[in-house]
Amino acid sequence: MPYDPLKIKLFPTQPGVYLMKDPTGIVLYVGKAKNLRQRVKQYFVPGRDGRLMIPFLVEKVDFIETIVVSSEKEALLLENNLIKQHKPRY
Repeated sequence: MPYDPLKIKLFPTQPGVYLMKDPTGIVLYVGKAKNLRQRVKQYFVPGRDGRLMIPFLVEKVDFIETIVVSSEKEALLLENNLIKQHKPRY
């Protein structure tokens, strides 16, 4: 079942990292944001993100985990570490 974009209203507005996962819990994508709610919302607005992979990614997302951090710099470092750890497809 695809991810319900209405859940994004509950996301924090602080800086952090988000992990998009498939139904089995495999991490498909790791991203960082200055405002988690605003950034993740962009994936679910048609035409908002022009990258060709986005429709394929969004179709597979079942769950989005967020990790709030204290700064954008910390989000950048955490994103880098999580990408190395999970090696996401997208």
